[in-house]
Amino acid sequence: MLHLLTFGPWLVGQIFLSGFNVVTSALKKEAPFTPVVIRYPLRVTREWQIAALSACITMTPSTLSLGLREPREEGAPMVLLIQAAFGADPVGVFESIADMEARMAPHVRGINHGVPGQGEGNQIRPGDFEYPSTEIADTARDTVSRGKRDTP
Repeated sequence: MLHLLTFGPWLVGQIFLSGFNVVTSALKKEAPFTPVVIRYPLRVTREWQIAALSACITMTPSTLSLGLREPREEGAPMVLLIQAAFGADPVGVFESIADMEARMAPHVRGINHGVPGQGEGNQIRPGDFEYPSTEIADTARDTVSRGKRDTP
């Protein structure tokens, strides 16, 4: 219960820091946005904990909880899909989410599902993250541009 007294102010601080980072980055000539989607294996297991973590991630500017995936095999953890706008370093994204989860629910600190931030020396495995397809982005940009050209 005591961790809630420290987690709340920490989360508010993270929201302000992240918001400041988004604003300053958006004002730069070359914005450093590199969106990435990660598949984060959850250490929390109760529905209210998953909902709380997902809400905290979404409240933090530049991150968004996209959804949950059931475990692929028996005994494996639920996977939370998370989009991060500053994903040039996916290891850092995993580590920051693991830190948030451990601050919210300290009892999970000893659980390690093999991703960065959940233990020592963990590496990202193939399929743990992906960058949005540039083909999709190019198609969307061309469609919007074409629509603007075709209207009188």
